[in-house]
Amino acid sequence: MIDQPQPVLEAIDIVKELGSGAGKVRAVKGASLALVPGELTLLMGPSGSGKTTLLSILGCILSSTSGILRVAGTETTNLDSEELADLRRKHMGFIFQSYNLFPTLTALENVRIALDVRGQKGFAASNRCEEVLRDVGLAHRLRSYPGNLSGGEQQRVAVARAIASSPSIVLADEPTAALDGENGHAVMALLARIAKEQKRSVLAVTHDPRTLSYADRVVRIEDGRIVGEERRPDGLDAPEIADLTKRRKANG
Repeated sequence: MIDQPQPVLEAIDIVKELGSGAGKVRAVKGASLALVPGELTLLMGPSGSGKTTLLSILGCILSSTSGILRVAGTETTNLDSEELADLRRKHMGFIFQSYNLFPTLTALENVRIALDVRGQKGFAASNRCEEVLRDVGLAHRLRSYPGNLSGGEQQRVAVARAIASSPSIVLADEPTAALDGENGHAVMALLARIAKEQKRSVLAVTHDPRTLSYADRVVRIEDGRIVGEERRPDGLDAPEIADLTKRRKANG
């Protein structure tokens, strides 16, 4: 029997209430989810289904009303804001739909921020930033500003920033929503490769059907509840993902 990897993140019966009094709503209604290394998981659902709220809770950005969240074996219930921030810095990388790059900083400098906030400085940090930008196909864009990059290139800078500190968990919020088909596929191939080759746990919130072929697992959420989960054995394997990424790099 093959041993199953231990979850790096585990959420149990998560509930999130928003508002108060007559205006109180339950955005998440008892959701449970576990993430393991080496998998790309998609959290899919329609607009208003609670998927982004759940992602924010998993990322220790929002606190749940009730339920249990463990990150790398640490239960978050009684942690204060500083301790939660430290947990995020140690274990998580974030990718946003709108890239969230600083327009006055180069691609290299935008990635350096992720290491600066973790106290990693000097030549080793600079070399690491160059390494991850090369890995996402942007060796020729190190000194470029976001305004001179395409949408796909900006999102790849965001991916490089997310993985620069070698987090065990990468959380992505609609990473392909602002991209055309070619760039959307390139970013998903990159996330799938990061999960498989670097043994990270990658969770992407999305409603984009283009992402399905890259997933190891798809979790469905509707009206704040997890309503289904499926494994996708027909998804791309590592050589196919590597080939897609290699072709994307060759095309710039």
